[in-house]
Amino acid sequence: MTIHAETIACMEGSAGLITLDSPRSLNALSEDMIIAMQRHLDAWAEDPDICLVILQGAGERAFCAGGDIRQLYDVLGTDQSEAEATRYFNAEYRLDYTLHTYRKPLICWAHGVVMGGGLGLLAASRYRLLTPSAQLAMPEISIGLFPDVGAGYFLNRLPEGMGLFLGLTGARLNQIDSLRIGLADMTVPEDGFDALIQRIRDSRWRGEVAADDNRLYRLLNQFSNEHQTPHLKSELADHEQFIATICRGESLPDIVRDLLGRDSESSWWQTAINNLRSGCPTSAWLVFEQLKHARQLSLKEIFRTELAMAVNCCAGKDLKEGIRARLIDKDQQPKWQYSSVEELSADDVARYFTPPWPPTDNPLAELD
Repeated sequence: MTIHAETIACMEGSAGLITLDSPRSLNALSEDMIIAMQRHLDAWAEDPDICLVILQGAGERAFCAGGDIRQLYDVLGTDQSEAEATRYFNAEYRLDYTLHTYRKPLICWAHGVVMGGGLGLLAASRYRLLTPSAQLAMPEISIGLFPDVGAGYFLNRLPEGMGLFLGLTGARLNQIDSLRIGLADMTVPEDGFDALIQRIRDSRWRGEVAADDNRLYRLLNQFSNEHQTPHLKSELADHEQFIATICRGESLPDIVRDLLGRDSESSWWQTAINNLRSGCPTSAWLVFEQLKHARQLSLKEIFRTELAMAVNCCAGKDLKEGIRARLIDKDQQPKWQYSSVEELSADDVARYFTPPWPPTDNPLAELD
């Protein structure tokens, strides 16, 4: 188990603190970590002395770089892939759903790399705090997956076209742009975590959710206002209107063509567009259809849909090839099943949304 969980005694009541503690892997979420987090969250939800919960990541480089999908690599595309993938993603999505619906105030302190599954944890938290080093992204198109962990929910709540753009390009967002589009709530200093914990220790928490939440909101706002962080340059400012115009289109091939065709000297933009250019065409279609479908779905239904999509990706060829090229051999030259978005048919895309189990047997059917 590579998390550390502890309770913090306050003037009155207590707080639960979970630290992702695998800094060598940038705190990538293994199945053991996910299960351990779920166990503590479930126990604290029932403990009347625990009044709020805090998440953080160990080490200087990352809050969480995402799911530890390398542990799935050896079984991808085999007869074991469905069972193994179902177990892993089922556990991860249950954890994310628990965070989204947690009945006690929940803080996420995020620094450094916050990507994929890490962004899923942040997005699901009640209070999303970012340090100046934070870099947020959903980079799954680079490995042949899609923005999962409830991204159909939180990407659809961003400004027009932004969720699709982030899914298609894996663009990295700094602290100021994450706040700008609503993926974070407050700025905090890089070295301020211990000071925040001391403020929490020095407060009285009564176990009354509404009152504790109101007290915590005022505490966090005051803390953020007292600790000004360096002013970062907005990378999005020069591109927002273009993104909103292009990414509201109804034709994915047209959207991809227009994004690739934009002439910009911005290195941030060029990196994002190169991710799209070298990314998996199937993934591009998955995020495009995923976001359209999710607009009509509840949070529970989104996670159930994404579980089917993830398991189907694990049974295909692109995800294994993407992990090989990006993380195993690191040649950075994945050979995707299709060379462009124009090559895929509607049936090629639709099969990823078809659950590999009977309708009554969805592993997430019993979400509370």
